[in-house]
Amino acid sequence: MNFKQLLTDDDAVSPVIGVILMVAITVILAAVIGTFVLGLGDQVSNTSPQASFTFDYTEDTSGTASDDGSSDALEITHDGGDSIPPAGLSVKTSTNIEPNPDQSSNADGTLTFDEANPNGFGLSDDVSAGTTVTVYEEEGTQDTTSDLADETVRVVWKSSNGGDTATLGKWSGPNA
Repeated sequence: MNFKQLLTDDDAVSPVIGVILMVAITVILAAVIGTFVLGLGDQVSNTSPQASFTFDYTEDTSGTASDDGSSDALEITHDGGDSIPPAGLSVKTSTNIEPNPDQSSNADGTLTFDEANPNGFGLSDDVSAGTTVTVYEEEGTQDTTSDLADETVRVVWKSSNGGDTATLGKWSGPNA
């Protein structure tokens, strides 16, 4: 038996390494393709923004919302976190709200941040730290059933494809 020939004979090493590499590449490709086929790849790119909002409530004590244009007001300020395109943000509540106390918006409980929607704040720039908007109780609706103090107001983000939503900020009125 020739031991020197056994130590130098490496003809079978190359095919074994080639098979191992091909199996590894196949497994990796299957994992990547499977992720996107099952829709998991889309979910990774549609994560909600991280932002913090503060709320400052001012109650109308005049009792004459429809006579002098005054109404409850809620100031919403983006305190920090991600900058958010205005088209993906809205303020939601169960009562009628408006972005201007002197003009009815017919918002039916939802105000958008973007300028493309007439029922909104009309912002064209991203909502970033320091951006402030004010929500008013709809003029002429100040009574016990539609008082802003009785409501819960949410700042809601919606993904560009409309599939995902997240509440980024929430305020509950003193009587809610």
